[in-house]
Order: sequence, then C-alpha cells, then structure tokens
Amino acid sequence: MSTIFSVGLSGLNAAQNALNTTSNNISNVYTPGYNRELTILGQNRADAGVQVNDIQRQFNQYVASQLNAATSSSSALQTYENQISQIDNLLADRDAGLAPLMQNFFSSLEDLAGAPSDPAARQGLLGTADTLTAQFRAFDGYLEDMQKGINGQIADEVTQINNTTEQLATLNREIALSRARSGEAPNGLLNQRDRLIAELSERMDIRLNIQDGKSYNISLPNGQPLVAGTNHYRLQAMESPSDPQRTVLGYKDSGGKDVVLPEDTIKGGTLGGLMTFRAETLDKTQNQIGQLAVSLVTGFNQQHRLGQDLDGEQGADFFSIGQPQAYSLPRNISGAEVVEASFDEANINKLRATDYSIRFDAAGDPQVTRKDNGQAVPAAEVSWENEVLSFGGIKLEFSEPPASGDRYEVQPVRRAAANFESQIGDLDKIAAGSFVTASSDMISGQVRAESGALSGLEADELYAITLDSAGELTFGLAAGQEMPATILVDGEERTVAADGTISGAPVSTGATLTVDGVSFEAMVPSAAQGEFTLDLGITASGTGDNRNALALQNLQSEALVAGRASLSQAYAGMVSDVGNRANIVKVNLDARQGLTDQLKAVQQSESGVNLDEEAANLIRYQQFYSANARVIDTASTVFDTILGLRN
Repeated sequence: MSTIFSVGLSGLNAAQNALNTTSNNISNVYTPGYNRELTILGQNRADAGVQVNDIQRQFNQYVASQLNAATSSSSALQTYENQISQIDNLLADRDAGLAPLMQNFFSSLEDLAGAPSDPAARQGLLGTADTLTAQFRAFDGYLEDMQKGINGQIADEVTQINNTTEQLATLNREIALSRARSGEAPNGLLNQRDRLIAELSERMDIRLNIQDGKSYNISLPNGQPLVAGTNHYRLQAMESPSDPQRTVLGYKDSGGKDVVLPEDTIKGGTLGGLMTFRAETLDKTQNQIGQLAVSLVTGFNQQHRLGQDLDGEQGADFFSIGQPQAYSLPRNISGAEVVEASFDEANINKLRATDYSIRFDAAGDPQVTRKDNGQAVPAAEVSWENEVLSFGGIKLEFSEPPASGDRYEVQPVRRAAANFESQIGDLDKIAAGSFVTASSDMISGQVRAESGALSGLEADELYAITLDSAGELTFGLAAGQEMPATILVDGEERTVAADGTISGAPVSTGATLTVDGVSFEAMVPSAAQGEFTLDLGITASGTGDNRNALALQNLQSEALVAGRASLSQAYAGMVSDVGNRANIVKVNLDARQGLTDQLKAVQQSESGVNLDEEAANLIRYQQFYSANARVIDTASTVFDTILGLRN
C-alpha cells in the first residue's frame, strides 16, 4: 500500500515542479535574456513512480553565437550609418554647402573684372570672401566636434565594456560555486551571463571560448584577453601617442606599460562602428576639406601677388590658412622636433588629402608612408637636406637630425580650414590690375611672385633675360635694364657676374628660376630655336586695369586641387564619395539587419516563452497534479477499507 502512496506522492512532486517551471516561464515572458525552461521527467528506478531529472534551459549555443555575431555587425553598421548621415546631409545641403558659396565668390570676381575700380564690386568681393571663409571654418568646426564626440563615445563604451567583463568574471565564479554546492546548473545565473555576452557583442566584436563546457573566456579578435575564468582585464581609452587630439584603445601589459591597440583591431559593435567611421570617413572628409581650402588659398594668393592694387603696390596675400601639424612619438631616441611646418607652394600640386608617418632609418634617411593606403612615398619625391624634409607639397624643418628609428606623424591639411580667413579689409588693396610683366616661350607653367617681388626695379626698369639652347642664361646690360646680384636655380643661389652671365652649371628644361622674387619653370630652346628672351618687369597699370581680376576669376576652372581637379570638381567628388559610402552602409545595414531579425526569430522559437503553449502546459500539469492527488486519495480509501475489515 505504501507503494501506491509513494507513486502518487512522486507524481504530486513532479507536477508541482512542472507547474513552478511553467509559472516561472510565464512570469519572465518579457524578461530580456530569459531562456524558457522545461521540466524533464524520468521513471524512478529505485521505487515505482516518477522523478524530476532536470530543469532544462532551452538554449542553443550555436544559434546564440550566430546571433551575437550578426548583432555585432548590425550595431557597427547602425552606428556608422548614424554618423555618416550627418556628414552627408551637411555636405549635400544646397543652401549651407560650400558649392554655392564658392560660386558666389567667383561671381563677385566677375563683377570686379567688369568694374575694377567700383567700390561696390570690391566690397562685394570682400563680403563673399568673408562668407566663404566663415563657412569653411564652420565645416571644420562641425567635423572637429564630431571627432571630440567620438572620443567621448569611445571612452564611454570602454567604461561599459570594462563593467561588463567584470560582471562576466564574477558570474563565472558564482556559477562554478553553485555547481559545486548543488551539482546542478544555476539557470538564472547562466541566463545573466549569456545576456551579458549579447550586450557585449552589441558594443564590440569578441571571441568566446567555453572552457570545459562551463567557464566563459572572452578575448578580442587579435587574441587579447578580456575575461579568463574568474579574472578580467580592463581596456583603456587613452590619448594616441601620435595624435594628442585622438582617443584610441589600449591596455596595460604585464609590466604596467600602456600598449596601444591598432585602430582596426575592433570592427564590430558600437565601438567598432565608431572607430571604422572615424578612420574611413571622418578623417578623410576633414583632410579633403583642408586640402580644398589650402589649394584655394595657395592658388588665389599666388595669383593675387601677381596683381597690382589701386595704390600701385604689389598685391598681398588675400587669405591666410592653417599650417601642417606634426607630432613626434614619445619613444623617439633623439630630441629632434619639427620646429616649423609649412606648405611648399612650388609643389602644392603634390598636396594630398592624407596623413603621413615618417620613420628615419639607420642611414638617417626618412621613410615616408601615406596613412590612407599604406604606400610609401617614392624616394624621388622626398627631399631631405639641411634638416629640412620636403614631400607631398609640405616642408618640415627639424631642430636637429633625428636618430635611427625616430618616428613622426604629419597631418598636412587636417585642421587647415580652422584658420582659413580673409586678410584684406581695405578695398584699395584688392589687386585687380597686373603687376608682373612676364611673357615668353622661356616660361613653362605658372609664374609665381613672392611678397616684395621686383623690389630691385623701378616702374620703367626691367630684367632682360636671354636663355640659349646650351642652357646659358644671361642678363642684358642696356639702358633701363637692371641686373640682380644673385638668382636661384632650383633653390640654389647663383651669382650674376658683371657681364650678365650666371655661375654654375647650365640651366636645364624644367629648372625653377627665381629672379628678384619672381619664380617660373624654364624651357630651354632647341638648337633650331636658338634662344629665348624674357623682359621681366613691373606692369604699367591704372584704375581700370582688370587683367589680374580676370586671371583670379579663371582660377575657378583651373586644376588647383592636386593638379588634377578644379575646386568645384574636387568638392563634387567629395560629396559624391560620402554619399556613395553612406548608401553602401545603408544597404549593408538593411541586409545585415534582415539576417539579425531571422536569427532572433530562430532563437525565440527555441528559447522564447510562448504564452499559449505555457497556458496549455498549466492545464496539463494541473490535470497531472489532480490525477496524482486522486491516486493518493484512492490509496487512502483502500487503506481505510482494509483497516475497517479487521473491525
């Protein structure tokens, strides 16, 4: 008779456990990270009846890993899309964009050329110049604010990641202790741990290794550990050693030293999306804006210095611009610093929208590498002489020769637009007339004039220059013809003799000649051509002279940017590039989000709580409980009947 009681009692216990499990499922239907539980029943082998073998958690590690990976990618793309859409909207704005402002600026030059002495036309030019420079500065400020915002977001993400990894290490310990005490898996703690893994995947791309099927070990894609059993290792948001304005990711090694992780270490999650957006789009856009500003300023100033203002003086620089930025790495051996960084106007067509890294080798020679594509700048395009390094349209002057292994980071145009300003406020100082007289087959390319050019001449004097097919250069000595004491040939100072000849080797085609502040590339005549002559002097000008205003206006269509594109073409290319990239990110996000949603549906079909199913289980287990209670009641009745027979 006791067997009937024990069978019924085991059934009651099993039904009670099943009802508890179902109730727990229903209560946690909206709990994030909860996995549905099932009561696994089995036959009691020792006695008749049923026993609860396990409260099994419905969790598929394979599906969870796929979902975490998809979530990490979706989160990165979503973050990227949120950021790039801001730049896309800014650049493509028809009212606030730079394209209409540049068009208005050159239209005002057209008005100036039509009436070079008209105060209204001159004031119109200054007004459009101020508006254009202000918008360039505003664009630069907006992009720099984005850089600072990303720095802050990276620091916040790292804080959250460190908190999560610390919790994971704590849960590893608590789960191990719980298993040791009860011999069973603590489903609640397991759910918490898997939920933290999902949250961590939203923030960054991670690698999960389950040790002995129990303990979770977490690492970065490059193998750097974050959680190892009950230990966790903190990441750090630190200042980049090559750029003080940039926050990067790092950690402390076993010796307590800060180690910077490469920026491409993390691709997924919010953190990876931020860093990828910064490296691929934000840095590039800042550099392109800076390159556009520098190209406009350099070209315009060069042409303006070839003009003459209403006071009969040479035109001054019309605009000012920020200079290149250079940083020495903290671990450099020598104390060599970049004491001056400037743009190389003679080679401004080589200026590119990229940053550079410089490393000095054992021979003391600089190795220059572009950071946008990782390619080395050809040695033929790098000049290193007298502690002055020239490449890519910039010049860097060092305080002393760097040591072998010394490294430097250079940002030629990153923040150049921040200091883009108009320098002229006096209407009379606009150089609409022509200042330099220079027209000859001897000149190849554009003539450039430094400030204070032709200071050795009076208005009715000139330099009469002759270049023959042998490359011999001579100055005329007739009345009204002056002769400078020295000239420059490719930057080398040459003495001009009393007979008008110059010292040194013959001039070759392509050599840059600088005579009294006026520079041009020389073309050596052929033997059949005999010789070229050039009269270089100050142009007679008046208030109606518009020759330089026309030349300034024509800059709109010249290939000022990298020697390949006009200003409008370069800006349109930048807008198109950002727009295309934004569209690609959006398409990829939609596709990845679709995959993520599918995986979520698969996970929920297995691990999610279905209220209809649980309601059916309640009825089923209630009947199970009632039936077993009836067994006990029947056993009690039979037992009472048997006892009654004895009486």
